[in-house]
Amino acid sequence: MATMKAIHPHLTSITLASTNKLPKIQANQETAINIRPHRKTSNPANRLAESLSHLLHLHVGEPTQKSLQYSTNWNAHVEEKHNTPVMSPKEDISEKWPEIHGSYEWDNLLDPLHPWLRQEIKHNTPVMSPKEDISEKWTEIHGSYEWDNLLDPLHPWLRQEIVKYGEFAQATYDAFDFDSFSEYCGSCKYNRHRLFDKLGLDKHGYNVTKYIYAMSHINLPRWFERSHLGETWSKDSNSMGFVAVSDDEESSRIGRRDIVVAWRGTVAPSEWYEDFQRELEPIGHGEAKVEHGFLSLYKSKSESTRYNKCSASEQVMREVKRLLQFYKARGEEVSLTITGHSLGGALALVNAYEAATSLPGLHVNVISFGAPRVGNIAFRDELHQMGVKTLRVVVKQDLVPRMPGFIFNESLQRFDDITGTLDWVYTHVGAELKLDVRSSPYLKHRFNVLGFHMLETYLHLVDGFHSTASTIRSDAKRDIVLVNKACNMLVDELRIPHSWYQEANKGLVCNAHGRWVKPKRDSEDIPSPTSEEHDHVLGMMHENYGELEPLLCV
Repeated sequence: MATMKAIHPHLTSITLASTNKLPKIQANQETAINIRPHRKTSNPANRLAESLSHLLHLHVGEPTQKSLQYSTNWNAHVEEKHNTPVMSPKEDISEKWPEIHGSYEWDNLLDPLHPWLRQEIKHNTPVMSPKEDISEKWTEIHGSYEWDNLLDPLHPWLRQEIVKYGEFAQATYDAFDFDSFSEYCGSCKYNRHRLFDKLGLDKHGYNVTKYIYAMSHINLPRWFERSHLGETWSKDSNSMGFVAVSDDEESSRIGRRDIVVAWRGTVAPSEWYEDFQRELEPIGHGEAKVEHGFLSLYKSKSESTRYNKCSASEQVMREVKRLLQFYKARGEEVSLTITGHSLGGALALVNAYEAATSLPGLHVNVISFGAPRVGNIAFRDELHQMGVKTLRVVVKQDLVPRMPGFIFNESLQRFDDITGTLDWVYTHVGAELKLDVRSSPYLKHRFNVLGFHMLETYLHLVDGFHSTASTIRSDAKRDIVLVNKACNMLVDELRIPHSWYQEANKGLVCNAHGRWVKPKRDSEDIPSPTSEEHDHVLGMMHENYGELEPLLCV
């Protein structure tokens, strides 16, 4: 799923906006909070949105309340501790803090936005929860017990890991060149050595070792970015993700050497239904089948191309095997974590199937965000039998996880024995962490197909999620401004521009003659199949002795 509406012109938000704009908050508003439950009468636009949501089974109403207790068999571990948000010295909210933090679902505090609540939003400044040493429990965090008792309520260690992998998936968008007037449209803006540093992700302690390129032999005009220029870096391929590996410090914290594969999504939610009226295609040697378009992206190659003489499948598996061989030779425990959003989440599952098939015994884990269904029931069952652990993060208002098979598949799940042989029946894989847009007071709750599907919306909700019985946690760390990077999901009273993420002056620079021009890329950031192959043959710098390891490709 392509983000960046500002730098990806064909993405258009499909929304049903309220006919009544939020009233402006008066500067002198100092009234006490009315804590009596009260519901406002919905206007015609809201009733229309509710009707559509019922038609689409989106359930955009208030989250179901149920009594849950935080349960875990990790008796030695406690909930993470956070610093208390800084309070304004002008307001004493001590008597009303439960209401401000959602004890009445922020009833009568959002429209108009109460100044005390606004004050809390502005002062909740930390952007990252403290890192914990999870080395003794990493297998449970990565699904060895199917995340039993860790999802509802969400264990803070698991939450931290989900956000980390989600930010890797977001990086595939943030560094992608969506500019159709750029000669490098469809490539990554930075070389792999600078990627995490440029995006502020070096805090996670991973290093990118290889970029992944993909093409397709079927007509998928919406799934790839094309340059309008005649001479471009590639006419056939797009950058579709990367392989990274944890450094020594991070590996010590998480209990093993972690190889990560992050896949990029590309298409808008409104395009999924049209694009996915395709047949299932066999994968492997059994009855497992996956959607034809996904497999084409993953397997397509051509000798006439510069970047896809090898398929995305061959590129990623060759690099994973190389890294696995290197770290196994050093006596280290190694895991493979595959992540992606939207289309990227689908490719992550196909990738996991191949990895588990060709590398038996390797711990393979998938953490996906807003991913569609990928294959049939046999595909699901084979992944389970091979030990692949899959955690799907889903916003229940998001349409994409309901596709393919928008109407029929959910209701047919109970008839596995009958539907397992039908080519048009898809099913999801693994455990599900379901989020609700309505749980956050910072998000607009009106119908917004694009906003519901954006990865930054997902990451905001994950970071704030405690349980289905509660609203967003008051000590959530992630910057809420990020939600509006490529959509319009934040309430207007926060005064955050929508779709604000773009290069300064949309990438134009003023040259020495005072002319505004497209800049030339630094030579080190220009994609080159020669340098990619050179990096692959040379391998990596030996981390203990600082010497180059002469590792050969598999």
